[in-house]
Amino acid sequence: MNDSIQQLKQQLARTPQDPELYYELGRHYLLLKQADHAEQAFVQALNLAPDHPQILMQLGNVASLRADESGAAQYFRLSLAQDPNQADVHFNLANSLRQLGDNAAAIKHYQQSLQLAPQDAECHNNLGNAYREQGQLDLAVAAYARAIKLDPKLLHAKVHWIHQKQHMADWQGLDAAITEVRQALKQHPQALIPPFAFLAMPGTDAHEQLACASVWAQQRYGHIQALPACAPKPSSQRIKLAYVSSDFRRHPLAYLVTDVIAAHDRQQFEVFLYSNARDDHSAERQAFVAAADHWVDICSMTDAEVAMQMREAEIDILVDLTGYTQHSRSGVAAYRPARSHINWLGYPGSMGKVNDRPLFDAIIVDATLSQLALVEQTIVLPCYQPNNAQRPAAEAGTRMQHGLPEQGFVFCCLNQSFKITPDVFAGWMRILQQVPDSVLWLLQCNQWATWHLQEQAQAAGIAANRLVFAPRTSIAQHIARQQHADLMLDTAPYNAHTTASDALWQGIPLLTVAGDTFPARVTASLLRHIGLDECICDDWAALEQRAISLAQDATALASLKSALKKQARVLFEPSVFCRQLERAYRQLLPGV
Repeated sequence: MNDSIQQLKQQLARTPQDPELYYELGRHYLLLKQADHAEQAFVQALNLAPDHPQILMQLGNVASLRADESGAAQYFRLSLAQDPNQADVHFNLANSLRQLGDNAAAIKHYQQSLQLAPQDAECHNNLGNAYREQGQLDLAVAAYARAIKLDPKLLHAKVHWIHQKQHMADWQGLDAAITEVRQALKQHPQALIPPFAFLAMPGTDAHEQLACASVWAQQRYGHIQALPACAPKPSSQRIKLAYVSSDFRRHPLAYLVTDVIAAHDRQQFEVFLYSNARDDHSAERQAFVAAADHWVDICSMTDAEVAMQMREAEIDILVDLTGYTQHSRSGVAAYRPARSHINWLGYPGSMGKVNDRPLFDAIIVDATLSQLALVEQTIVLPCYQPNNAQRPAAEAGTRMQHGLPEQGFVFCCLNQSFKITPDVFAGWMRILQQVPDSVLWLLQCNQWATWHLQEQAQAAGIAANRLVFAPRTSIAQHIARQQHADLMLDTAPYNAHTTASDALWQGIPLLTVAGDTFPARVTASLLRHIGLDECICDDWAALEQRAISLAQDATALASLKSALKKQARVLFEPSVFCRQLERAYRQLLPGV
């Protein structure tokens, strides 16, 4: 590649007015992900060939490389104004629009691209992504299926297909597809597999999940040149903390970490919140704003710009609360803007390595989670998951108002539907068979999951009306209504996380099995912290028997609920958690 660049420069020395040479030079730099050099070459080309649509497109690609999707969209629109029949430009514009949150417009441009190039598998995949974000899961799965048919090696389309089928509780064909994905990870070192979806696939182990995260990080951030190392921290100054998240809004994160952030000792710490969340005008958003000493909106900033702002602000510790979940800004950490960089809470697992170095210096865990495959330095707290001191309160209503029977045992699992696997669901059906007049209370995530779970229940000999679906509602009403449940049953390989804390807050006992991966051990972490090891079963057969036994023994269940009521409060002490966290932060900064 470098030889080709040198040859192009030599040709340009002889013919400096040739826009095609500048274009080719820019294209080579773009392949090397050298945004500045690429932009310089394309600007020269555009000066010599004004309004050329392909040059405008490439300038948009440079902006996308810098994560400047707003600037990219402007260039793509300029290109289409010159020539509206460019499939690749419609595709690129749609990608930028999706990143900017305008999925409806993105869908239109993906469709226009496919009218011009109907065999483009990647475009079908990305159209599926846009449908997914619009909640049109059936159309998303169909788009992914078309992508896979056109290109069976398009691995990320297969991963998206698997994950959305999981959301729909449509398990047909999943085992074979998951096996193919796991084999691809082993056989093809560059296999690009979205890490979050991989976490939820049954059978994947901690080492595979780490390998998946590292490949993803290398592909996305390997080209980034880190900033020069920070100067030593003056010991007399407050420690500057930067929390980065795309979820400073009405989101489960708000009920975990807001009070911890607010509780920081302002004599010792200065708190910056870097928000990649659109303002939803919620009380939760306002609580985050109030908890910050400095609020920085980064929605329109590139990762490089955020990193430079942090360096200028002399941030000591960057804490990423989003990780590889939706609207990730983990690329900021690749620039190494702070003295230490921490992965916590948003992504349940290691973020992997970039150029043989952990993307994050440290990860916050506890004893239950610390022995897993992690490349980061472990910060071991008594419990890794914080919680606010209070949950929003509302009237619980009656059982009948929630579609529950007045009499009979209520098992519940209010996790998202993608966490429900065939094996877990089959176990639940065996429990219902052994406990007459009991019902299973589930979250109504989407219409397809409701249909499929009812079908699976009937196939197992359980009447569909023994599954009761809780519609989406406000967080206050959601938490309040849980007091009508008798016992919560966990999922695997992806446990209840915030949902587990919600149930424990409401005094609902929770049964789990401690798995072998981070997301499969979170509930065990919470239960051990409050001294309810008896709720951590040896295996899923033991969990079934424990659930049946508790449903049939009112005295044992009452005793368990009493113990939970006495012991659960330690989960909801954000000031105590904050002091533990602050001690850990100070240990990361030598001499402070």
